[in-house]
Amino acid sequence: MPASPPPASSLLGPTNSARYSRQVALPGFGPAAQQKLARARVLVIGAGGLGSTVIPALAASGVGTIGIIDDDTVELS
Repeated sequence: MPASPPPASSLLGPTNSARYSRQVALPGFGPAAQQKLARARVLVIGAGGLGSTVIPALAASGVGTIGIIDDDTVELS
């Protein structure tokens, strides 16, 4: 019989275990994948229409470090 994986709370801690419980429950994902997301670094180039939608999704999914580069200037229209 294969060994069962450790509970998510032991790998993620109690706060993150509750926060990401639905994500960790996805088939093929699990606590180890959530830990990889926490260690991931993502650079978003452009914070316009698409970038401003992607950034909150990356943060909510648990990506550890998010960098943002946007050379636009805000002007009155």
